[in-house]
Amino acid sequence: MNTEETTLDRIRTRPRFKMFTHLTKEEYAENLKKYMEEHKDEFSGNINKEVATIWVKTEYDNYWKPSLALRIEMEDEHTTIRGVFGPSSAVWTFFMFLYFSFSILWMTFFTMYYVEKQIKSAEYPWALSASFIMLFFILLTYIAARFGQHKGKEEMLKLRKFAEESTLQFEKKIN
Repeated sequence: MNTEETTLDRIRTRPRFKMFTHLTKEEYAENLKKYMEEHKDEFSGNINKEVATIWVKTEYDNYWKPSLALRIEMEDEHTTIRGVFGPSSAVWTFFMFLYFSFSILWMTFFTMYYVEKQIKSAEYPWALSASFIMLFFILLTYIAARFGQHKGKEEMLKLRKFAEESTLQFEKKIN
């Protein structure tokens, strides 16, 4: 098994990795199911031959309960497993909505300020302050996301271990 990870992957909001294996897509999916069955007290999820979603079983459920989405593809005669760590799709969508909304509002307020200065008007004296407030909200959203990542780091490490061990365990049996 070979694993690829870049510096960019470590700083993303949703960290990702890529693994290569000699197993077929069907064999890999079956091996994932077997591995999950062996560790059913620790992990749960949905697995098929193209996509798998895995999460760690815990007694609590916070907004950044990470999951691991695995996409299984064929690439140059090898099976490629692409993994993406992240929160539930509802939480991810909410954070992207916040980033989008605050960014659009920042551009709007800053444009109002800029145009006001260009035409030497005094209609929107609050526009520059409002644009700084939007930047502050963007920063707060980013900090909340990083806090959630930090809080879910232990579970993300377990999920990464799941991805690696579930592949390595069955590759050793083949070789």
